[in-house]
Amino acid sequence: MALVGWVPTLLGIGLRALLYRLLLRSTGLFAIERGVRLRFAEHIRLGRNVYLDEGVYLHACPQGITVGDESYVMHGAVLHVYNFRSLPHAFIRIGRNSLIGEYNVLRGQGGITIGDRVYLAPLVQLLAVNHVFADPTRPMVDQGITAEGITVEDDVWIGAGAIVTDGVCIGRGAVVAAGSVVTKDVAPHTVVGGAPARLLRELTPDARHPDARQSGAPQVYF
Repeated sequence: MALVGWVPTLLGIGLRALLYRLLLRSTGLFAIERGVRLRFAEHIRLGRNVYLDEGVYLHACPQGITVGDESYVMHGAVLHVYNFRSLPHAFIRIGRNSLIGEYNVLRGQGGITIGDRVYLAPLVQLLAVNHVFADPTRPMVDQGITAEGITVEDDVWIGAGAIVTDGVCIGRGAVVAAGSVVTKDVAPHTVVGGAPARLLRELTPDARHPDARQSGAPQVYF
């Protein structure tokens, strides 16, 4: 990384595609821009045609980080698995054809599983860890943490700035509106929004907005 991690342009991408195979596991060609930081690279697995943009930081503990075929991790995203409490399910697994947007933060102490064709807009946070604070007589740092994990099923769209808390499952085909705070499971093929997030509507073949039916324009939840 010291030799070629800083090299710009397609030359740098090509050099890293060759040499970084000595550091991490891969199932095909990948593209890594300059300035990408990899910690515990031997626990990182990249699929075919994965793209890591400039400023991405991957910190992978023993259960590691997996990025599936044709998935992109965009500028400034942080994927962090730091298992300092010997948690049993500390990992991040991303499926195929998914997008981790600019400046996303994924904290995988409880495990994060992201399906195929999932789109995370800029500034999304998936936080699979929480602090225990029920006892007011004890310092919070002594009360431990919970780490139940987060699951995002296939074909989900999470809008800009949304936060998903530990223990949540977002069902297949769901949409989370921008700025939402998701604290409970989201049913498949629904739209949720707000803080805390609540059901806005169900997605059915005839559930499009009247204006969208007239103009053919999709609704936007970024």
